[in-house]
Amino acid sequence: MSTSLAASPAALPRWAQYYALTKPRVVQLIVFCALIGVLLAQPGWPDWRLAGAATLGIWLVASAAAAFNCLVEQQIDSRMKRTAWRPTAKGELTTPYTLSFSVLLCGLGSAVLYFWVNPLTMWLTFATFVGYAVVYTVILKPLTPQNIVIGGASGAMPPVLGWAAMTGEVGPESLMLCLIIFLWTPPHFWALALYRVEDYRKAGLPMLPITHGPEFTRLQVLLYTVVLFAATLLPFVYGMSGWIYLVAAVVLGVLFTLYAWYLWRDYSDLLARKTFRFSIWHLSLLFAALLVDHYLNPWLIRVVS
Repeated sequence: MSTSLAASPAALPRWAQYYALTKPRVVQLIVFCALIGVLLAQPGWPDWRLAGAATLGIWLVASAAAAFNCLVEQQIDSRMKRTAWRPTAKGELTTPYTLSFSVLLCGLGSAVLYFWVNPLTMWLTFATFVGYAVVYTVILKPLTPQNIVIGGASGAMPPVLGWAAMTGEVGPESLMLCLIIFLWTPPHFWALALYRVEDYRKAGLPMLPITHGPEFTRLQVLLYTVVLFAATLLPFVYGMSGWIYLVAAVVLGVLFTLYAWYLWRDYSDLLARKTFRFSIWHLSLLFAALLVDHYLNPWLIRVVS
């Protein structure tokens, strides 16, 4: 996911520069997805001390990965209108300061997870850091148009991290949530790439609209959205959720598929922008519905029975 915070002409205060490195809007969605895993892992309300420590640790490591991403991509960011405002792209934060900040956040987050949560969550979170900050950012993104697909595996991990934090294991339920995010990532990012194609071209990144053309990309958005729709029904089929979630998943899936269909049939930058924005609402509302179902559905069953 990408942030669209506006830049001011004057330099940001130093604390705000470091805060901007953490890509707050991106990390907020990551933490939200991890929190879904935390809350769904067990019936009833969780141990809030454990949940709080898990959320804090995951937030710190995710912020560290975002800062490292800004460091690696500072030259690319400086050539893209969407990211040229970032402190690293503008040269306001040097490499040693940015790297030290990233290492500090990663170290603190890992310590919180290891000592206050469990070692499994720490290692899974650290592996996610490496997958995003190194494998995706350094290797995949500049080399292959399938960077989003392959790199999406690390971005799909937050529910697994939250689940592992509360249970000490990786359950099939958390892997279903991971699959949903994994399939959601390509249509989300490719919708952005379609109307930001010139930005990516200037940056020299082999995004799908550049290497295979916009028509092929629009078809891929549609196909992934259809497969995503099917995957969002898995929690209900598996028995993880009830009718509240199913209704929400169907409504959101139909709307996302319609956006993708019209994007394929009658493209415009405005529609691509709307599709990108709706994709964020789609994932947020889908997981929110899963959470509402988790707590409300047992109560409804008791009332009906």
